Amino acid sequence: MLRRLLKHPRVMHYNRLIVLVVIVNLGWAVYGATGGNWWTSQHTDLSAIAFMAQTNLAAAVLFRQQYILNAAAWLATRAPTSWPLQVRWALGKYYHLGGLHVGTAVAGTLWYLVLATSMICDAVAGVGDASGANTIFVATLATTFSVMVVMALPRLRAAQHDRFEITHRFCGWTALILMWINTLVVINGDRGDRSFGGAMLTAPAFWLVVASAGLAIWPWLLLRRVPINCARPSSHAMIVRLDHRGIPPVGTTRAISRHPLVGWHHFANVPAAPGAAGYRMLVSRAGDWTSEFVDNPPTHVWVRGIPAVGVANVRRLFSKVVIVATGSGIGPLLGHLLDTSVPAQLVWVTKNPRLTYGEGFVEEIEAAQPDAIIWDTDALGKPDVLQLAYQAFVESGAEAVICVANRIVTEQVVHGFEQRGIPAFGPIWDS
Repeated sequence: MLRRLLKHPRVMHYNRLIVLVVIVNLGWAVYGATGGNWWTSQHTDLSAIAFMAQTNLAAAVLFRQQYILNAAAWLATRAPTSWPLQVRWALGKYYHLGGLHVGTAVAGTLWYLVLATSMICDAVAGVGDASGANTIFVATLATTFSVMVVMALPRLRAAQHDRFEITHRFCGWTALILMWINTLVVINGDRGDRSFGGAMLTAPAFWLVVASAGLAIWPWLLLRRVPINCARPSSHAMIVRLDHRGIPPVGTTRAISRHPLVGWHHFANVPAAPGAAGYRMLVSRAGDWTSEFVDNPPTHVWVRGIPAVGVANVRRLFSKVVIVATGSGIGPLLGHLLDTSVPAQLVWVTKNPRLTYGEGFVEEIEAAQPDAIIWDTDALGKPDVLQLAYQAFVESGAEAVICVANRIVTEQVVHGFEQRGIPAFGPIWDS
């Protein structure tokens, strides 16, 4: 009963990390309200509250940095397959670290709301020394962060992804500018007899804003416009070849866009076909952006940042895995299927694979995975994916399961296996 509860999607590691961050911040709030004396009838310790807000938001930016996430993935997958299965299972959840980003972003927003409310209450009570300009800056920041949090709510983000992306990006940059102005105004007001430069260099808030700005700007310093070659095996899919600045590691993804300020979408990096240079991406028709891409492919795309480690890299923790894909979910898994360093049993459920993705694409998979189960739904109908995958798991002697499908099927497969005490991994749609 307890295992079934802990393996429920709502109690996944991602959400546990969010709750952990909230609990830690609640602990600090309790301390501030009691022993810390942050709120008294004569005085509010605005600097302590501001420090909590800025620390959380700097952490939120940090936990979205691909260098940090890639390092965590690398470290987690160093564990040898001789370690206990439960330990490797837990380490394989490294891709849930986005929960720390969400938790600290929400906590930072709440602290800014507390800060703005405290400043307004002090002004009404005639206590405190916060300037009117500072209060307006903080209230504007709290509102900006609140809009970002609301737009990032899972259902709203899924229904309005383009608006979420635009809001997150432009509100984020606006907030960063406001934080700079507000921090410098506060430092100038509190410096006393010290020089402005000296006060600035010794203020923790200044260095938190510097860190936040640096982390936010860094990926954009790697922005590049690169040429691509496109091959369309069917009206459903496009195989895109890129050749620039080296080949990304197997199992990574990269964001591309037709326009650098909006419309960023992540696709898996797959080694080029034998004899070809560069690497490939599989773009399948799944929405307005991908449909436009397939119908009217560009000659160039924008890339930024560094390749990000994907979920399927967890295979390195196990002696053998079952890889489950439906439709174009084969794209993020293709690099792992071609790299046979970890034995795998493929279960691919898709519509007429040779017609949809091309003879060469399917033959490449079959050459690397001769025992692959490729279920053609046109010929065989739609199967029970969980049952099909479980049968393959039992017969193959694998230790774990990796599934990339649509959200409903992925959650059914991952939840279904984990309830049986079998390690299972799949995307969590946190971006």
